Amino acid sequence: MNSIFNKWRESLTKTRDVAFGKVSTFFGATQINEDSWDELEALLIQADLGVDTTIALINKCQEQVDRQGLTRTEQLYSLLKSEMTALLDQPAEPELTYQPTVIMIAGVNGSGKTTTIAKLAARYKNMGKKVLLVAADTYRAAAVDQLEIWSDRIDVPIITAQPGSDPGAVTYDGVKSAISRGSDVVLIDTAGRLHTRYNLMEEIKKVYRVAGKALPGAPHYSWIVLDTTTGQNALQQAAAFGKAVHLNGALLAKLDTSAKGGMAFAIKKQLGLPVLYAGLGERVEDLQPFNREAFVDGILEH
Repeated sequence: MNSIFNKWRESLTKTRDVAFGKVSTFFGATQINEDSWDELEALLIQADLGVDTTIALINKCQEQVDRQGLTRTEQLYSLLKSEMTALLDQPAEPELTYQPTVIMIAGVNGSGKTTTIAKLAARYKNMGKKVLLVAADTYRAAAVDQLEIWSDRIDVPIITAQPGSDPGAVTYDGVKSAISRGSDVVLIDTAGRLHTRYNLMEEIKKVYRVAGKALPGAPHYSWIVLDTTTGQNALQQAAAFGKAVHLNGALLAKLDTSAKGGMAFAIKKQLGLPVLYAGLGERVEDLQPFNREAFVDGILEH
């Protein structure tokens, strides 16, 4: 367990130093008063928790301070850690029990989506699963090329089509191919152009529908990859994708290079999505199941 916490602490150095450094120095021997709450609120908003999440957190802490009769800011540290941890889900790693389990991955270009998919594929392969990649981001040749490179590197087969092909057709072929091959897991990379574009959302909806036609009940999971370096902007992206398809999980990319890790709290509070995995580095094995205690410990080291 210590090695897990150490990995998270190391990867969250930038978030801890830049975003939460001032939060950690807030705790001391001073009396808790109205100014204390105002200061803590401002610090948490600056740390990218978002206004709604911060206000909810402050209210929870105030309730506990009154109930427990706390008087000094140093006594707030453990309380804040506990309340921040409670804001996050601690989901078990998703079960891959369907044959095959079809997972659709959404996210904007540049979010780390394609790389995250490859890391997921490698993780599931190492778990003994037979994995198939489907390159349904057909409008961006670079995305297909990148996924093909990863396919070769991690030795996982891939279904592709010519640039500009119908992403629905590629998805259908991919799912049917997985069934015939006896694959355990299908990972579908979807188009990632700007989330505000109507056509993109229609494409995403089509991929979602076609997967269900190829295999009733699919996709079994629909996840979004969020670039943590973009902070609150990532939440707007997730909300837009969530209107197009039924998202049921979020994957955090580039957490090790971000100073905006606080947005993880807003994902749950504002979007109701559990964070399932987090990218803690560039290596394939650096995609780890989300650990809420290690995350909070890593950003709020005191």
